[in-house]
Amino acid sequence: MPPINPRKPRVFVDADVLFAGAASPSEHGASLLVLRMAEITLIEAVASQQVITEAERSLTEKLPQALPAFRLIVSRCLHVVSDPSPADLEPYAGLADPGDLPILVAALREGCPWLVTFNVWHFQPGHAGVTVLRPGDFLLRVRDLLAHLTDEEES
Repeated sequence: MPPINPRKPRVFVDADVLFAGAASPSEHGASLLVLRMAEITLIEAVASQQVITEAERSLTEKLPQALPAFRLIVSRCLHVVSDPSPADLEPYAGLADPGDLPILVAALREGCPWLVTFNVWHFQPGHAGVTVLRPGDFLLRVRDLLAHLTDEEES
């Protein structure tokens, strides 16, 4: 498990992103690139045990040949945290689809300002403390932030 570094941006990764990253036929897929950013320590990728279980179950059912890549990604790229308790969820009821509420609450609890998922609509109306983005949109956000760094250096 990678060590926690408070200076790195913390990004919560949903099961569908892990699935897509592990099953990616290309090294250029957005999900895999997000995970690679964590692997090379640009960001800290966080996932809850629920996320790991969901991704592993889906891969076992649909693409078992991708399980070794998935396990490597988990060991190299992710900080895996416990699931929130039912009592932890109560104050946030209604902010996300009931099945995904533990993921939103875990992202909040772990101080992740971004939650990367393909199922953005599952996290509506959401919480002001977490921006929910698709992997490609997250990468565009990072690119924009890097462009602003370049702009600041030129001024």
